[in-house]
Amino acid sequence: MSKTDLSRRGLLKTGAVTSAGLALPTIFTAQSASAFTNDPTGGSVTLGFNVPQTGPYADEGADELRAYQLAVEHLNGEGDGGMLNTFTSKALEGSGILGKKVEYVTGDTQTKSDAARASAKSMIEKDGAIMITGGSSSGVAVAVQGLCQEAGVIFMAGLTHSNDTTGKDKKANGFRHFFNAYMSGAALAPVLKNLYGDDRKAYHLTADYTWGWTQEESIKAATEALGWETVNTVKTPLAATDFSSYIAPVLNSGADVLVLNHYGGNMVNSLTNAVQFGLREKEVNGKNFEIVVPLYSRLMAKGAGENVKGIHGSTNWHWSLQDEGSKAFVRSFGTKYGFPPSQAAHTCYVQTLLYADAVQRAGSFNPCAVAEALEDFEFDGMGNGKTLYRGDDHQCFKDVLVVRGKENPTSEFDLLEVVEVTPRAQVEYAADHPMFAGGQLGSCNPGS
Repeated sequence: MSKTDLSRRGLLKTGAVTSAGLALPTIFTAQSASAFTNDPTGGSVTLGFNVPQTGPYADEGADELRAYQLAVEHLNGEGDGGMLNTFTSKALEGSGILGKKVEYVTGDTQTKSDAARASAKSMIEKDGAIMITGGSSSGVAVAVQGLCQEAGVIFMAGLTHSNDTTGKDKKANGFRHFFNAYMSGAALAPVLKNLYGDDRKAYHLTADYTWGWTQEESIKAATEALGWETVNTVKTPLAATDFSSYIAPVLNSGADVLVLNHYGGNMVNSLTNAVQFGLREKEVNGKNFEIVVPLYSRLMAKGAGENVKGIHGSTNWHWSLQDEGSKAFVRSFGTKYGFPPSQAAHTCYVQTLLYADAVQRAGSFNPCAVAEALEDFEFDGMGNGKTLYRGDDHQCFKDVLVVRGKENPTSEFDLLEVVEVTPRAQVEYAADHPMFAGGQLGSCNPGS
């Protein structure tokens, strides 16, 4: 590795100074006491799980925390090992990470950026967390990713779907396994065209923060490219619980499709209001009125109940998948908790294993060594087919699922059905795509 590469990754720092005034390079390793932030020197290592335990995304947060706890058990050699048995990388052996027992601390993001940064900062500074992960809001993810870059620790993003997380707000210390808004549009638009035709008028209601903005932009661009017209786009507050005043204008807009760029409790409430206003029974422009939810989850489907039947959207993963990795995870999670995991749980479980595996392969907890091990790492056996962690922007590329609410569910968990597995090639894009422009990955920061 050249000095340039070492410097970019934060592995090359100025050390002693010679009598001639020239700085001598020092290459830090995991054994250097002050090489990087929170270098674990004892028999354990601490991870920070920062999830929404309160707020509109609290259901996802609870499932994320369950998955994190399961991942820790598997890393420490407890339980059945889950995806450690199906992951194509065989570096992890259930003996902790680099022989150190995995411990964890938790924080509540409250689905608020300031609260999320504060809890992450506390876990890093007071609890010695060497990696932070979690969250179900892109606003939170962007804020915490920035903090981790400043602090010199790795951030393994939880559920974050905004293009900006690995676009204009990408950071060298941050990595995202979850898919993004562009991928949802690329996967969903062709299915919508086949179902509803290319002559449609769409009305968007959009959560007013980074995820909603990029989701609206992505689905709008993808559907307009296929012939749809966008009638109106309206922003709604993240804290809103009643969307009646936003639904009423749709009735007289001339739109025949309502796109709900909402997630979690927001989607449950806005969809419920839309159904209460009779939109699903309406006929507009000689067509049946349709509702689309671009980003879906089983937890949202459960909250919305009967209202989700027949409604299409996209998702990162679903517990009904029959690949060996998905089956192993569903079996482990179901045995421990008594019900199947959500896509949020899957993402957070996988992110924890991917971090631990990268440390193991790098032979170091140094965040810059970990980043190097993750960049352009291709793997399988984690539930989404062959997956690439692209080095240019730290975005994962994998298959994307298009799903719809089941008409005749067999249980309270059997609410969504996969209608198409969109191949990875269809949702890939260039690192300099305009929707992801405006930021620089920068250099890894190992901290102190």
